[in-house]
This record gives sequence, C-alpha cells and structure tokens, in this order.
Amino acid sequence: MINLKDIYPELLESTVLIIVLLLLRFVLKKAVKNFASKIERLEHRTGLIIKHVNFAVLFLIVLGLIIIWGLDFENLGLVMSSVFAVIGIAFFAQWSILSNITSGVIMFFTFPYKIGDYVKIHDKEAPLEGIIEDIKTFHIILHTKENETVTYPNSMMLQKGVSIIKVENFYEQQPEIDKNKERLPYD
Repeated sequence: MINLKDIYPELLESTVLIIVLLLLRFVLKKAVKNFASKIERLEHRTGLIIKHVNFAVLFLIVLGLIIIWGLDFENLGLVMSSVFAVIGIAFFAQWSILSNITSGVIMFFTFPYKIGDYVKIHDKEAPLEGIIEDIKTFHIILHTKENETVTYPNSMMLQKGVSIIKVENFYEQQPEIDKNKERLPYD
C-alpha cells in the first residue's frame, strides 16, 4: 500500500504546477480574446491561437509532471540532452511546417491585413493578388480575379512584400461563371 507521507511533496508540487499552468492558460486565453476583439479578428482565427495556447500548456504540464515524478536530477542532463537532440532533428526535418505555424501565430498578432482584404504579393517568380478568404495554421487562402482559389504558405507571406489594394472593383470585374456549363480541360 502506498504511504501518502512518502509522496506528499510530489503531490503538492504536482497540484501547484497544474494550478499555476491552468491559471496561466486562463490568463493567456483571456488576453488573446481581448486582443482579438480589439483588432477585430475573426472568431475562428482566435480559436486557432487558443488551440496553440492549450497545446503549449498541456506540453508544459506533462513535462513538469515527468520531471516531478519520474526523473532524478542525476539523470536529468542525460535525458534533457537526448530529448533536445531528438527535438532538434525533428524540428530541422520539419522546418517548413514549424515556420508556417510560427508565421500563422505571428500574423495573428502583427498582421496588417485580415480576412476580406484584397492583397498583392510581390513575388518575382509568381506574383499573386486576390482576396484573403481565410488564414489557416499553415497557409492563407486567396481568391483571385481569375476565380481561382490559391493557397499561399504563411512563412512566404512574411518573407515577401505585400500590398493592400482597395477591394471595391474586385467583384465588379468578376465574370459570372455557371459551374454547370463550365467545360473541363479534358472535354
């Protein structure tokens, strides 16, 4: 039978860790929601950032509990160096995915344009312009004048010059396309 006196310090530390991190999660969620309402971000964009906050807090809780319950300080250096080596290799292998997620979070807080803006991306290889329909975790969805839906990586949005253009004339220039009469390329 487990004696509670033997594990009392770990129980206390675990309880304090969970309470502090849940309070941090609550404060961060509140701050993100206040920031989003202040700069008029859409609700689903706010929800996406809150998912990232929830994941980070859960990661910190699990890491804290592992340290409290499972590791002694003598082996901590070995374990941490192994964990960081694996994480470093994984992040290097998935650099574009990580940079797109990071760019999505940065764009939420500092992006000068939002969903519904007409933008022009100044890319030498593939210039692009259209209305931002959505900003996802990894990419932005643009609707072009040619009635195309284009995805553009978040990290590239931050690396290229982008201009905001008045949207008034965009819908007037759109040809009315009947999807039922449109011919497919192989017809």
